[in-house]
Amino acid sequence: MSASQPAENPAAPTLLVKIFGKDRPGLTAGLFETLAAYGVDVVDIEQVVTRGRIVLCALVTEPSGAHEGGLRATVHGWAESLGLQAEIISGTGDNRPRGTGRSHVTVLGNPLTARSTAAIAARITGTGGNIDRVFRLAKYPVTAVEFAVSGAPADSLRSLLAPEAAALGVDIAVVASGLQRRAQRLVVMDVDSTLIQDEVIELFAAHAGCAEEVAEVTAAAMRGELDFAQSLHARVALLAGLDASVIDKVRAEVRLTPGARTLIRTLKRLGYQVGVVSGGFTQVTDDLKERLGLDFAQANTLEIVDGRFTGKVTGEIVDRAGKARLLRRFAEQAGVPLAQTVAIGDGANDLDMLNTAGLGVAFNAKPVVRQAAHTAVNVPFLDTVLYLLGITREEVEAADGVAED
Repeated sequence: MSASQPAENPAAPTLLVKIFGKDRPGLTAGLFETLAAYGVDVVDIEQVVTRGRIVLCALVTEPSGAHEGGLRATVHGWAESLGLQAEIISGTGDNRPRGTGRSHVTVLGNPLTARSTAAIAARITGTGGNIDRVFRLAKYPVTAVEFAVSGAPADSLRSLLAPEAAALGVDIAVVASGLQRRAQRLVVMDVDSTLIQDEVIELFAAHAGCAEEVAEVTAAAMRGELDFAQSLHARVALLAGLDASVIDKVRAEVRLTPGARTLIRTLKRLGYQVGVVSGGFTQVTDDLKERLGLDFAQANTLEIVDGRFTGKVTGEIVDRAGKARLLRRFAEQAGVPLAQTVAIGDGANDLDMLNTAGLGVAFNAKPVVRQAAHTAVNVPFLDTVLYLLGITREEVEAADGVAED
């Protein structure tokens, strides 16, 4: 084989050149300038810099003739002159082919411990998967790392890693690898206790002086004594007679979840579309849509007559099934296939929507929701969902300016 031919033959001799030590500008160019004198071709390159230390690997074709010894001596001499270490290993061919069934496994920890990392890696290996690459997505507000895995289908990995995540107290998302991961997406989220920290019906109830009664109806619904529609009508009935001027007060009281603005601004600047569906009320979601630049918003509507709430809702009821239906509607309007949708929610009322989406994220949810969703986030920062989409902290800051709320 001549030096100008790539190592397509699995038996063709190649050299793995490994450089490690203190990083400085120009090392990559310097190594390949050194190798260029021997007419080798580049088969593969990998470089990692951690806390100022570099590991640079180059897989190259073996030089023609009897020049391998000269290449080795030259590379070692160049490395030593810069205070680096060099290792050169002879072998044949390229890297081994990656297995079918490629996935991205994203792990969020606060903190991410060595114990949990070891357990996750062992579980991946136990499924027959191989970890091809690991890199950090973020170090703040949580540590987020991503494992590129081959040889194990995403569905199998997800089902096996979910109980491991619960036991270790970390969050894990598994998505299939492919071009679709970077394609345009639609992200739809619940509002109460997801996009915002509050329950809007409770804010209205406080102004109506019926907070305790509303809480009792909510508790009955949570016990399964009432379905969502029944509980909605029962709670809204308690608001009858309330002056509609309270809407502006409630809007002012709404508190966004930490990271909400960063999540939405970043998604929008990356070309994604974003919407909300809520069992709450359009009197609040319409305001959120305008303030946050959302593409879609749908909720229940409080009926107002002569400037006062009637205690009824009008129009289409947004319940558990309605949220899934609206997700499909938004996806159709956005021109995004369901496989490219992401749904975020916290309650049982969100389960149909979470399971309809390509990726369903349970955000600080109850156990039944966490178990049923594709993945879960259990830290109080909504922008951590970005890491599940493979978006790094650096990309967030580049898109958002300063990623703070």
